[in-house]
Amino acid sequence: MQDPLPVYPVSHAGGVRIFLEDGTALIDGMSSWWSAIHGYRHPVLDAAVKAQLDKMAHVMFGGLTHEPAVELGKLLVQLTPPGLDQVFFSDSGSVSVEVAIKLALQYWIAAGQSGKNRLLTVRKGYHGDTFAAMAVCDPVTGMHHLFNEVLTRQLFVSEPQTAFGSPCAAGELDGMRATLASHHQQIAAIILEPIVQGAGRMYFYSADYLRQVRALCDEFNVLLIADEIATGFGRSGKLFACEHAGISPDILCVGKALTGGYLTLAATLCTGQVSRMISRNGGVLMHGPTFMANPLACAVAVASIKLLVNSPWQQRIAAIEAQLHSELLPCLDSAKVAAVRVLGAIGVVEMKEPVAMAPAQRFFVEHGVWIRPFGKLVYLMPPYLVSPDDLRKLTSAIHQFVQ
Repeated sequence: MQDPLPVYPVSHAGGVRIFLEDGTALIDGMSSWWSAIHGYRHPVLDAAVKAQLDKMAHVMFGGLTHEPAVELGKLLVQLTPPGLDQVFFSDSGSVSVEVAIKLALQYWIAAGQSGKNRLLTVRKGYHGDTFAAMAVCDPVTGMHHLFNEVLTRQLFVSEPQTAFGSPCAAGELDGMRATLASHHQQIAAIILEPIVQGAGRMYFYSADYLRQVRALCDEFNVLLIADEIATGFGRSGKLFACEHAGISPDILCVGKALTGGYLTLAATLCTGQVSRMISRNGGVLMHGPTFMANPLACAVAVASIKLLVNSPWQQRIAAIEAQLHSELLPCLDSAKVAAVRVLGAIGVVEMKEPVAMAPAQRFFVEHGVWIRPFGKLVYLMPPYLVSPDDLRKLTSAIHQFVQ
């Protein structure tokens, strides 16, 4: 409140552009926090919301059901990694992580092993802003250090170091193996972001690392929770980032792009084994959001997923990746830049020093783009339908900024 960042009033948006009240048009490089993968006011998604609104905006999802939720559940089971055939809808990504953690804890309670009640994760991770989610974010870099004294104490090991595309370095998972060996009787699940560590680091790590984590979970009888809230629905070049490693988690979280950025909705999927264990002796998952499976959100999510899978999305992502790579790599010529990373429709320029947010925000707006850095990172996650010309304007603005 004492040193506020600039705030820009928006009048409307369309395609890949956000229009401010003063008439300024900004090319969106953020997909509104990674969710608006089809851009704004897409006619197919607009029509889905309008059609559903003529039927009902909301009805409770307790003792009642509706076609948009049923169809969405079927789509998610069909498209996510094999074995994830149970779906629980919630309101946001953070809540989907809460649900995932509850699933893991209730699984072991139902199995008669209530002592397995801790989570193991890697440093530099980010899983959301609610309390259980905060407890598995990095306690130093995870934006929640003010709450460290009141959060549940979870177990952390070093973050992955081997970059995407390379085999995992020998001994890289020794710390995780040692922690599992010492504490597996207390550990309910490992939770991590597959392949892409998002808001905590913007780092793309080896698929081999993820395969070895899956194997360790099986070896030590621990569940694996994959947080695909940021990576789901094509962002990494695969429909889901777990596909890079060819693994299936026991529990999967999705959100953000689920509705194409139209309405808040998330889902937590799990295997039949997890669901059946929790349901033993009349058990139910102890969670029930008021707006669970909201019909408007489910209807637009169905439309968004169909729009994505029926489009040449792989070619689009590959083209964005190639352009980001060729146009961001020259940023390394700047003495201010530490690294450049690209994977799928994600481009990251890591600075050597933290970015001063207020002047950076003004700089990008003055250059006609919407880019919002954090920490040392200046990054792009544009809508998938961004044109080469518009993407070039985004990368050019970053190149000018880092000089």
